[in-house]
Amino acid sequence: MPTQEDKGPRASAKSTQDFLPVSEVRDGVIVLKDGGLRAILLASSLNFALKSEDEQTAFIMQFQNFLNSLDFSVQIFVQSRMLDIRPYVATLEVAYKEQLDDLMRIQIREYIQFVKSFTEAANIMTKNFFLAVPYSPSVNIKRGGVRSMLPFGKKDANTEEANRTFEEQVSQLEQRVSIVQQGLIRTGVRTVQLGTEEVIELLYKMFNPGEEGKPMPLQK
Repeated sequence: MPTQEDKGPRASAKSTQDFLPVSEVRDGVIVLKDGGLRAILLASSLNFALKSEDEQTAFIMQFQNFLNSLDFSVQIFVQSRMLDIRPYVATLEVAYKEQLDDLMRIQIREYIQFVKSFTEAANIMTKNFFLAVPYSPSVNIKRGGVRSMLPFGKKDANTEEANRTFEEQVSQLEQRVSIVQQGLIRTGVRTVQLGTEEVIELLYKMFNPGEEGKPMPLQK
């Protein structure tokens, strides 16, 4: 019988987080392991097909002007997910329990069943549109002496200086966010920046697609 030694060393168990470039999410900003920062914007949608030809041309020109005005890159991505009707069904269940009229209770129960069967049969999808706005410090943190200046480095006597450096970098990032928001609003697209919890939830669902229907586990 082969012993454990004969089988070779065990592969070290690593979580998904070990392979991600993300160090932490702070004040709604993603801090990468290389020191870069990312802000995530949620953008509104518009029905391009329902617009007139002149409106479509105007939108394309405005969007082209927006892209040409940027002196930094942005990432645009679309998230498609099955429509989660559980919150809506939960609201209906509460109304069902509070309803005293028997006829109304029957109608609510039938409507709940209709909503469930319809969404399952129609395979309804929901789409969200996001933009990732980047900012990278000019100094490479991998070349020594800089990691201690960043808030996700070791805690030492330079903590106050690290926080000040982080705030300065976030200020630069916010300027870029403002440029993107102002450029998009000219096209009729409105955006809102995600907060810390929203960013964490987005990242969790992106890297755990098989658990889309499950609630996100709470951090200890």
